[in-house]
Amino acid sequence: MAKKNTSPSCRLYLISPPQIDEPQEFAKTLEGAFKGGDVASFQLRLKDTNDEHICEVAESLMPICHDNDVAFILNDHAELAAKLGADGVHLGQNDGDIQSARSILGHDAVIGVTCHNSRHLAFEAGDKGADYVAFGAFHPTSTKEVSHVAEVDILTWWSDLAEIPCVAIGGITVENCTPLIEAGADFIAVCSAVWDNDAGAEAAVKQFNEKLAPQEIT
Repeated sequence: MAKKNTSPSCRLYLISPPQIDEPQEFAKTLEGAFKGGDVASFQLRLKDTNDEHICEVAESLMPICHDNDVAFILNDHAELAAKLGADGVHLGQNDGDIQSARSILGHDAVIGVTCHNSRHLAFEAGDKGADYVAFGAFHPTSTKEVSHVAEVDILTWWSDLAEIPCVAIGGITVENCTPLIEAGADFIAVCSAVWDNDAGAEAAVKQFNEKLAPQEIT
């Protein structure tokens, strides 16, 4: 009889829309998304707004995340993440250093780092104590301007060498996510493919989870 295996575990990492004008309305959308299936983390990423609005949105959304056992990650702002009691922070290459974020947030906080398509940046982030590294963009995306394009094999390279999880990001959809999952991504980060899905966020999360479910290999 042939030996059976399962593919490596990969989970969904949701990133917020770039703008949330009505936090209470989006809170309903987020609750719906979580009904669609497993979500590991939710990152609040609001670039063009002030701290007061970020706090307002976070205070509406973070309890929903915690009620569903989803980690709430704030983009960029370590001090604000600490003030809000967020589970962690995601740092871009120009958003402060890991050691400072760790001193602000504490040992148990999740700190992720954008590493674009760079093996060097990933190793550097790991050495400095990052809890995960994010590679991308793997596909064109309308969420942000793409200046770095990552190849799928960087996920395999990283998963073969490092114990720190890696996140694949950038233009990921239900249709194109499978090669990233098979290449070794621990998480796939998704934004527009969930919030702009014609069938709704709940259906989108369900569709992604169907792709993420381990498949038997004979």
